[in-house]
Amino acid sequence: MRVELLGLPVDLLSHRETVARALAAMRGEAPRCQHVALNVAKLVTARRDPELDRDVRESDLVGIDGAGIALALRLQGHGRPERVAGIDLFESLMGACAAEGFRPFLLGAKPDVVADAGRALVRRHPGLALAGSHHGYFRPDQEAEICRRIVASGADCLFVALPTPQKERFMHRHRDALGVPFVMGVGGSLDVVAGRVRRAPRLVQIMGAEWAYRLAQEPRRLASRYLRTNAVFAGLLLADAARRLTARRPGAVPRTRT
Repeated sequence: MRVELLGLPVDLLSHRETVARALAAMRGEAPRCQHVALNVAKLVTARRDPELDRDVRESDLVGIDGAGIALALRLQGHGRPERVAGIDLFESLMGACAAEGFRPFLLGAKPDVVADAGRALVRRHPGLALAGSHHGYFRPDQEAEICRRIVASGADCLFVALPTPQKERFMHRHRDALGVPFVMGVGGSLDVVAGRVRRAPRLVQIMGAEWAYRLAQEPRRLASRYLRTNAVFAGLLLADAARRLTARRPGAVPRTRT
């Protein structure tokens, strides 16, 4: 079920349901599908970036990637939606590709990272065969050639490990021409798979504090971003709660979002 959160769509799908939707597209049982993982930073950025807002809105699936998004949905009365972390979904789909013979294409990260990630995935998922891979350090005038390589590979799925909003823009711009059944942005997942970045322990993930673990690893790069986006997000939630409270009062006139 698709709902709206602070002006952006979110699909209330579990991890299992999301995997099933991706596999249905790869099997040809459902239309081609583009997946975007939504976290707090992306939601806040989209409010001031019209192109990113469009890219998210026009995606076929918008997943609950961040603990902050899951919390906000609970506060809005949408039950207890499951967080579907992008890297967990990525790993599950790699296992499914190995089991069913689907061939993924990896795009993004540094040349050595994408190469190491590909080798790690093949070791981790026996039977997995990659359709191909390409690093993410390419110029705009090289995009057309990269797209031709992806099409020629016959990939069943494409995983784009570029930063936001580059990956969302790339997927929106090329998904129809590529004709790949399932396309998904995976951000820094290849760095984790390749062993360049350590993921938080499972208990920290369950607590919804994975962002704090990442901050501890890369304080200089992430501190200002997290402080800024988390503060804006908290303000948006408070404003939304105030609007909802006002709307419930007898005789209140509903206010529209500006």
